[in-house]
Amino acid sequence: MPVPVPRQRTGSPVAAPLAAVTDRAVANGTGTDVTANPATETQGGGYVTLLVIEDDPAGTFTVPELLGTAGTRVRIRTARNLTEAERLLTDDVHCILVDLALPCRVPSGNSADSGNPPDELAVLRHVLRLAPRHAVLALTAEADAERAAEAVRVGAQDFLLRDELDGRLLSRAIRYAVERKRADTAQVKLAESRLRAQENARLERGLLPTPLLQGSDLRFAARYRPGRSRALLGGDFYDTVRTADGTVHAMIGDVCGHGPDEAALGVELRIAWRALIFAGLCGDELLSTLQQVLEHERESDEIFATLCTVDIAPDGRRAGLCLAGHPAPLIARQGEAARLLPYENGGPALGLLPNARWPRRQVELGGAWSLMMYTDGLIEGRTSPGGERLGQEGMVEMVNRGLAAGLRGEGLLDATVAEVRELNGGDLTDDLAVLLLDRDRARS
Repeated sequence: MPVPVPRQRTGSPVAAPLAAVTDRAVANGTGTDVTANPATETQGGGYVTLLVIEDDPAGTFTVPELLGTAGTRVRIRTARNLTEAERLLTDDVHCILVDLALPCRVPSGNSADSGNPPDELAVLRHVLRLAPRHAVLALTAEADAERAAEAVRVGAQDFLLRDELDGRLLSRAIRYAVERKRADTAQVKLAESRLRAQENARLERGLLPTPLLQGSDLRFAARYRPGRSRALLGGDFYDTVRTADGTVHAMIGDVCGHGPDEAALGVELRIAWRALIFAGLCGDELLSTLQQVLEHERESDEIFATLCTVDIAPDGRRAGLCLAGHPAPLIARQGEAARLLPYENGGPALGLLPNARWPRRQVELGGAWSLMMYTDGLIEGRTSPGGERLGQEGMVEMVNRGLAAGLRGEGLLDATVAEVRELNGGDLTDDLAVLLLDRDRARS
């Protein structure tokens, strides 16, 4: 049934009581259902849904006719209290108009019972907590202009004075509030993105350090690529140091899971590894101590880490190898095809079994060689989108093709990582870290 619209003495239209236009679209159209995200701009012909929270049992409070602009129509819902408002606050609501005079029936945390004056904005604060993604307008009497300004300071997008309210002003205020909320949300996301980038840089410095190889004839190269599903680095980490006796120690590891907590744990394990190496630990003693570090620092008992560590003798011809649930390194000796180092009798991942043991295996390297250590992100990519996993055998074949083409060092790493991504059809799901040590001259 059409709602009669009386006229003011000035000739401007006045809307019917709010209760009479509940959940109906006015101004050039009839009400229809709408599904939209809060604070989303509506184009010509769309609807903006306004939720009004106002306690008016007599139905005397009126909202002026909402004049559509560029074909946009306004759909109104009413709530007499906060409980009803929470029920009506669906995803298609774009803006909330809350009367600051609404009686407060929620704990404000600052009541007169505690000797403090009542919080005049308790209702607004509750609405802001209830609808953090929605645009909010505060409605008050002209005599409460100071409280209205305070409402904007605590989080409302704008305020309206009841005595000055007309349809054109309200329509404009709704559009402004929605756009301002969008801008505020975008600004928050931008700030969060910058913070993530800064955290990323800090974590990267901790996970991917500068190698300490002064005095060694070994060449070092490494590559790291985060998985496509995370903005932050994952738990892959590596390190390489040379101790005073000329031994070169290298390590690569992977904390299960992804995110800042796992990355931070990876940083802790890498730093602990470096400190323990300089303290003279090696093999089983080293890994047992690292397991204790992990057990004390992890968030839950389900967190574990895989690790591969090698210690290369000062003459560069042999090395000790320890594996803790990690893929075996690949070695390419001069004049020979690349192959995996022996990986039998390796120990479990760190953090899985108490009192575990990690045997140290002696391997011969030869005079000139390349040793590649990697995380499972390199071998878990697909050979085609949706195809089989690359696996260690596929990786060995790929590296051998690169070596046959004359690639060495960083060129070999770049080509390998690029081909893995190409076969996978884009960025890998998991993080990828690769470390390469080269010795290109034979010594007696």
